[in-house]
Amino acid sequence: MLQGPTLRHFLAPLSKFLVILGTVLALTAPARAEPVTIMALGDSLTAGYGLESGEGFPAQLETALQDAGYDVRVIDAGVSGDTSSGGLARLDWSLDPATDAVIVELGGNDALRGIDPTVTEASLDGILQNLSNRDLPVLLAGMIAPPNMGAAYGEAFNPIFARLADSYGAIYYPFFLDGVAGSPELNLPDGIHPTAEGIALIVERILPYVEDLLSRVAADG
Repeated sequence: MLQGPTLRHFLAPLSKFLVILGTVLALTAPARAEPVTIMALGDSLTAGYGLESGEGFPAQLETALQDAGYDVRVIDAGVSGDTSSGGLARLDWSLDPATDAVIVELGGNDALRGIDPTVTEASLDGILQNLSNRDLPVLLAGMIAPPNMGAAYGEAFNPIFARLADSYGAIYYPFFLDGVAGSPELNLPDGIHPTAEGIALIVERILPYVEDLLSRVAADG
């Protein structure tokens, strides 16, 4: 049996070897075995109303992120015509078990239908509370009420998103249609839904915010 100095002389190089081996394994092991999964919960703006397969927001965002070097997939959980209340009602069964983060794009149909802003806020609050309980990082995309709804409605509706994002610590993108709304060349003939080019601009502008979302997923391990 090894004793005294002989045992120490045996263990010292073994200990150094184990430290080096552990460092090598840590540096060479993949950060995660599966791609990061982002779920895009939204309405027709997410679902890609009027667009061909691969032209909608989730598909274009996934491509942009992969081109930027991210191992990621984006799930399309958009339902045309959905309101914030509808999004809340289907949230639990819409969530893929592999979901790591969520983009919430809802509220546009609420404004178009003149739904009471307090109802919209309560529904979005329910969504964010649900996701917070699941420890899922969230990017909340804001909406702006159309001018024809009147100033009073806009003053009640527009601040909802920033207020909720602040309350839950969500990443806040002020206006999902930034740079696209009101531009005929970037919208379908209905003047509401973006063309593929319009979606491309949305993706370009929101991309830094989504990268921030991914950094939160990485920080959470």
